[in-house]
Amino acid sequence: MNENSGILRNTNPIINHCYLIVILLFVCIIALQGCASAPRKGDLETDPVDPHEKINRASYDFTDKVDRTVFVPIVNAYIDYVPNAAQRSIGNFYDNLSYPNVMLNSFLQGKVKQGASDTLRFFVNSTVGMFGLFDMASHMGLQKNDEDFGQTLGVWGVDPGSYLFIPLIGPSSERDVTNIPVGVFTNVLFYAGLVVGSYFAAPLTILGAIDKRARLMGAMRIRDEAAIDPYLFVREASMQQREFLVHDGKLPLDLYDSEPFQDNPFEKDGKKKK
Repeated sequence: MNENSGILRNTNPIINHCYLIVILLFVCIIALQGCASAPRKGDLETDPVDPHEKINRASYDFTDKVDRTVFVPIVNAYIDYVPNAAQRSIGNFYDNLSYPNVMLNSFLQGKVKQGASDTLRFFVNSTVGMFGLFDMASHMGLQKNDEDFGQTLGVWGVDPGSYLFIPLIGPSSERDVTNIPVGVFTNVLFYAGLVVGSYFAAPLTILGAIDKRARLMGAMRIRDEAAIDPYLFVREASMQQREFLVHDGKLPLDLYDSEPFQDNPFEKDGKKKK
């Protein structure tokens, strides 16, 4: 009885924390939609893809300040002092923990053969690859894929909706933001935390955030060096990447009909293309 009680005491904070994240996320989305003014006729400054730009920019600025103040010094130390081989193993480990999300969405998109391959890949890396530290599946010819619930909704024909920048998380959209709770509940780390306790899950979560930020260091450097407006650079790059992923790199021809150097290649004459 005491052991069971101890488990409950350890797991309840994790469950409450995850539910709190999901609740706060959707409250944030509602606030974005409610506070941002709707586009008015003749208002040439309002981008129909980003009607919440004022709030999104505030979220971006806040996230950027936290990143530069807190994460960048830690990530620089991580890159400088952790050997490259160890960094690769850490990255493989976290990729494997989140891979059930890829498996699930491969099947949801009707990619049965790919889903079976993804399932085998996860099994191989979790066993022969020592919990994912070593990517043995790639050496066996099992390709690594990138699928999530936002892409699944896109395949099902759901429009991306307005662009959103989620504080401390990054660029998203009204469609793609649904992947955040799905990603939480399909991550092995969530269930490992339920069994072992928050004292085990919390350090791994922090290390995962550091590893993820380290992998973005090159892209962030390009943003800082090349972008006149970093916010627009991130927005356009993320939107185009999402369209590329939804269509598996085979973009419909009508997406190329936009004028050269148009700010948003997925719009024409101020209206979203269907």
